[in-house]
Amino acid sequence: MAEFAKLGLNSKVLSVHMLKDELAPTEEEGIKVLMDLHNNYPFWKQSFPKDSGNARKNEATKGATYDEDRDAFIRKQPFPSWTLNEDTCIWEPPTPYPDDDLNYGWHEASKQWKRPDQF
Repeated sequence: MAEFAKLGLNSKVLSVHMLKDELAPTEEEGIKVLMDLHNNYPFWKQSFPKDSGNARKNEATKGATYDEDRDAFIRKQPFPSWTLNEDTCIWEPPTPYPDDDLNYGWHEASKQWKRPDQF
């Protein structure tokens, strides 16, 4: 199945649509099909599965943004202290997630990972 993101203002992903591969052998042909199905709505960009190795870096999700300069889908920044990794286009915390098999949540005020009982 071919996956396409419908883009709105500021290239925000409004929705993600699937087409059978035979309807979208190329991005351009898939966009033509979607324009026919959506009253000539013109703003579409093909998305690819997460591990496809495609240049768009990440799979499109509703609420993400398509960055034309990076040719990548980028999710919303989860916390103000997180920075965008330019290679992966994934937001990263200032402190790495602990590697001890426990569950943690991000505590923005302290900029640290905390267990649920520590909040």
